Amino acid sequence: MSTSADSNDIEEGLAFRPKFDASGLVTCVATDIGTGEVLMVAHMNDEALRNTIASGEAWYFSRSRNALWRKGETSGQVQRVIEMRMDCDQDAVWIRVEQTGAACHTGRRSCFYRAVTTSEGGAQLSFVDADRLFDPKDVYHK
Repeated sequence: MSTSADSNDIEEGLAFRPKFDASGLVTCVATDIGTGEVLMVAHMNDEALRNTIASGEAWYFSRSRNALWRKGETSGQVQRVIEMRMDCDQDAVWIRVEQTGAACHTGRRSCFYRAVTTSEGGAQLSFVDADRLFDPKDVYHK
């Protein structure tokens, strides 16, 4: 159980003490340093977070593959980290990056290429900023 002193230290102190969830992960939001555009949301485990800090390039943990990965290791679409911030309770990371090419594995600049709209039938998606910068079939080989 945390005390208010612990909470105050986490929220107001300068100690780097990431708070990982039960799966050992923190959420990471990556935005473009120049435009502020949200590029992607992913997860980092302790190793990914430490590798990102040490290398200056974004590292993540894939929940679906249960594996550590460096952004761009297969595609060449690297994220160079310019600034990293932690949220108030240190359970989420925000990285501001220089993105080479596309951030999304679908070949798009951002993973957020669909808008949620409403109609009589309920919520649906529509494409926005959905042009592909590369063909994923040419880059990712299973």
